[in-house]
Amino acid sequence: MEPRDDNHCISEVIAGNTASYAVLIDRHKDLVFTIAMNITRNREDAEEVAQDAFLKAFQKLSGFRKESSFQTWLYRIAYNEAISKIRKNKVKLMDLEEEITGNIPEEEVEEEVAGLDEQEQKLVIGKILDNLTEIDRVMVTLFYLENNPVSEISAVTGLGESNVKVRLHRVRKRIYSDLQQILKKSTLRTI
Repeated sequence: MEPRDDNHCISEVIAGNTASYAVLIDRHKDLVFTIAMNITRNREDAEEVAQDAFLKAFQKLSGFRKESSFQTWLYRIAYNEAISKIRKNKVKLMDLEEEITGNIPEEEVEEEVAGLDEQEQKLVIGKILDNLTEIDRVMVTLFYLENNPVSEISAVTGLGESNVKVRLHRVRKRIYSDLQQILKKSTLRTI
């Protein structure tokens, strides 16, 4: 049996078959949790945000206008819920540093990273991602890990497409800069 698409499930839920909502939850729970976790940086908060996002989406489902995909609409709800959670916890959001990074020899950095074993690569990348702001972690996750288009990231974050492109470019430069610094430090320790 072919899996039901999101719009079919939505129609069933609106018609009274609320059990069909479980299909939507199963389909989107991992990325909703990932978005929440990237923003809150706390497992319990992320679980609460994911639950609140699915509940809010369920409650507002009859008002879903299908101007965007259900996925985009749901991720936007999750994103907003996570940001609200952070504000409630009085955690300050910081914008990406506006400093301009110089021309970083990306090929050199890539070669050095390739020389690390898998465990070292995971540690280095995890450390770099921890240094990003919540919104930048979300954008990196959606664009590079989930392969979402810029238009969908724009819809989820509420930023314009050109702003998303600029931020992704700056994040990539910052990642390379941070990676270069980490690799220099680890090289100095081994000398």
